[in-house]
Amino acid sequence: MARIQLNEINGVARLLFVVCLVIGLAVAQVVHNPAPAIFGALLGLYLLFAIKVVRQWEKVALLRLGRYIGLRGPGMFHIIPLIETLSPYVDQRVRVASVSAESTLTRDTVPVNVDAIVFWLVWNAEKSILEVENFVEAINMSAQTALRESIGRHELAQMITERETMGRELQRILDEKTNPWGITVQSVEIRDVKIPQGLEDAMSRQAQAERERQARIILGQAETEISASFVQAAAAYVENPVALHLRAMNMLYEAIKERGSMVIVPSSAVETMGLGGTLATASLGGAKAA
Repeated sequence: MARIQLNEINGVARLLFVVCLVIGLAVAQVVHNPAPAIFGALLGLYLLFAIKVVRQWEKVALLRLGRYIGLRGPGMFHIIPLIETLSPYVDQRVRVASVSAESTLTRDTVPVNVDAIVFWLVWNAEKSILEVENFVEAINMSAQTALRESIGRHELAQMITERETMGRELQRILDEKTNPWGITVQSVEIRDVKIPQGLEDAMSRQAQAERERQARIILGQAETEISASFVQAAAAYVENPVALHLRAMNMLYEAIKERGSMVIVPSSAVETMGLGGTLATASLGGAKAA
């Protein structure tokens, strides 16, 4: 015997039941005979369970004495109660399934918690009804299993940096499995990859040490370039002592030109570079400026 569910009774069927009942009661009062009221109530009950309405995005399978007859919907149609039954309604819109894998080992034996979203839809309602008992649960279980298998084939660095690639791989695996059921998986998105707190701290320290090492390498390269420039400059000064004296005088002038500055120069340097006259001139210039 068919089992009638309350959610299968739609508004149109309720309206027809009320109309038949009211008309039957009205006729019974006019003719003073309860037969029209009984007939109206029975007709209303029949229409209440015989008239079905399927929404635009839904399909339903019609079974007559347990044998599949065909799909119905969308729209309104009629069935024979107790003889014809309906399968659960199949929603053909895009659906979202959230799956997760907790404490799953990666290829490099790192335990991770991964959350993913699967976008799928039913493209053949007949197959999804006849081939799978509960296709929603089948999708969730298949997605979770495929996610765990994919985690085991990837290293932690790949999972963090190549989420789109991993999502496309999961989509391909799930689509091959669900296509015989009349279901297609449109895409899979990896939402989050969580690692243990201790490992996260160790990776943070490793990244900090790597940045410090890179900074030291850059500083060493800069020192090498500067020393090479000094070597080239020294070679030029060796061949031209006058240029060396001029450079020394310029450096000395830059050091003492600021008010209140003092530079101590060895007497040998003054005699060698002939800076006595220069220092005297600079001193006189500073005194006049004061």
